[in-house]
Amino acid sequence: MLRKWFSVPEEEEIAPAAPAVRNGPTDPTKEHTPQHEGSGAHPLNAAGPAPAPGAAPGRYSSFEQIYQSVANKLPRVNYNILKVADMMTSPHLSSMSTEAKRCSLLMALEAAGVAVEDVLQDAVLRQKALSEYEEVQKARLKGFEQTKADENAKIQAELEKTTKAHMARIQANLDEIAREQDSLRSWQKSKNHECDRLTQAAEYCVPQSNGMSVSSLAAVLERATSQQ
Repeated sequence: MLRKWFSVPEEEEIAPAAPAVRNGPTDPTKEHTPQHEGSGAHPLNAAGPAPAPGAAPGRYSSFEQIYQSVANKLPRVNYNILKVADMMTSPHLSSMSTEAKRCSLLMALEAAGVAVEDVLQDAVLRQKALSEYEEVQKARLKGFEQTKADENAKIQAELEKTTKAHMARIQANLDEIAREQDSLRSWQKSKNHECDRLTQAAEYCVPQSNGMSVSSLAAVLERATSQQ
């Protein structure tokens, strides 16, 4: 009997049924659903479809929308598993023991002509719908992550290409600076040689002093001035 309750029947064995009637409080699961108002999220159908292309990430269907995907498979009973969950959290039963709550539930189901097997089957189908929806969302997230990873790889490649081009320009500038420095040093060497030549020539224009040669043109001029 337990195997029968917790097995998911083949689709062809389940007679089409209208969505379960609920007379109790609002489904408490809606209060905890991570859903944005006006998200436009679509319910998961029986085949477990992928989200619409371009759907905004982080927006999900409500539990009630997900349950609609298996509405034609759910047992046609007034007391489904959601109704039972609402009943068990009723303040009227809060002071009762677990066994007393169970007996009260069984009495209510018997009075409504609802089989426990149908309630459990309702729970199994709803949980299966939630699990299938979760798998679809995990696949969507995986695809989203891969898309962003590919985009990041493309950006990284572009960044490396741009960086390489800029580094080449920087190196070219450094090479130009080095060539200019070498050119200046070469000119300075020639300039020093030219200054020495001018000094040596100037020395011939003034009398020698103690047979010592001077090392600069300024010294030659100073000597020439002192001998006038």
